[in-house]
Amino acid sequence: MKLDSAGLQVLSHEECMTLLATTPIGRIVFTDRALPAVQPVNFVLDGTDVVIRTAAGSKLAAATRRAIVAFEADDFDPQGRTGWSVTVIGHARAVDDPLEAERLAGLPLTPWASGSREHFIVITAEQVSGRRITAVAGTVGG
Repeated sequence: MKLDSAGLQVLSHEECMTLLATTPIGRIVFTDRALPAVQPVNFVLDGTDVVIRTAAGSKLAAATRRAIVAFEADDFDPQGRTGWSVTVIGHARAVDDPLEAERLAGLPLTPWASGSREHFIVITAEQVSGRRITAVAGTVGG
């Protein structure tokens, strides 16, 4: 098991993708008017691509068009002091092809927010990294 300088377990690409597939919510990091912005989104994996569904005229849709973005998802157990975090960095693109949009609409990605969400953003995973923290003997609960 490889550890980083903070003592966290470094996850392989395969472990990262497996963990990403277990959670429906993540955070996309993008640039909005030259400033960093973070927005929670529900998502699904399409192979190793992250797929997000949003409104066509949304700030997120406009800001991520052909931009490099970061995407992060995690899961933590505060009581057990365990958890993991995975980060994906890559180019985001709007899906303009009707056939691809139709295919993506068939994925198990149901928007949580109300309103029309018929616009898809696909993040091509170019860099994937992840860390896991495991409980240290004698530290749980105090």
